[in-house]
Amino acid sequence: MTAILNRTRRATGEPALNHTRVFRLMKRDSLLLQRYTGERPVRAHEGRVMAPASNQRWSSDALEIGCWNGEVVRVAFAIDTHDREVIAWVASTGGVSGQMVCDLMLACVEARFGDLRTTHPVQWLADNGSAYTAAETLSFAAALGLVPCFTPVRSPEGNGVSDAFVKTLKRDYARVQPRPDADTLLARIGAWITDYTENHPTGGSACARPASSSVLRCDQPRVRSDGGNASQRMRRPSSGTAERSTL
Repeated sequence: MTAILNRTRRATGEPALNHTRVFRLMKRDSLLLQRYTGERPVRAHEGRVMAPASNQRWSSDALEIGCWNGEVVRVAFAIDTHDREVIAWVASTGGVSGQMVCDLMLACVEARFGDLRTTHPVQWLADNGSAYTAAETLSFAAALGLVPCFTPVRSPEGNGVSDAFVKTLKRDYARVQPRPDADTLLARIGAWITDYTENHPTGGSACARPASSSVLRCDQPRVRSDGGNASQRMRRPSSGTAERSTL
């Protein structure tokens, strides 16, 4: 919050605020975010997830967000481990399938390289979920120029960039925004991810996001979905942003 306030104040020529003062005022008015609740991992991860440059390693994961009426929206995303941009994402009220992961891979390659194949090998870091380890998914990744990499078993920090994004999305966005039903949530996820990509400060990299970043390419749809594991789809929004499937 201090970083966002100071960025705005610098743009208007005002002096920067001290982070201690911002914390004190927010605490007084009960505006502080929920405290971090992560536990120490059972198996320490000694590697380094963050890449030294953009388009060298992309991290992917999936998450669930519950709605007040009991519906659940499942989101799969890919994030660059250097510039921390969420390159693309898919969402569905069904499960995350291998086809959805393939659509996600293709959207990332098109967004960053403007073609159907990367110009150099790019690591695709994910967990050992069936949607990521399926033979069809691995073959499709190879055709796109991606190199699938998987985190060690029982190593929560093995995909720390994705884990940090999931924590932030749930804590700073989903927890404080209305989620009456899946349709409302599907309509809002895009704005949350865009805000995170453009404004949320990250501690992993001090670099600016690249000028060729897909966040500047608004002509491309950022979401593709085959409706998860469902055999039928209720509707396809005209905006091309998300799909809802029957369970």
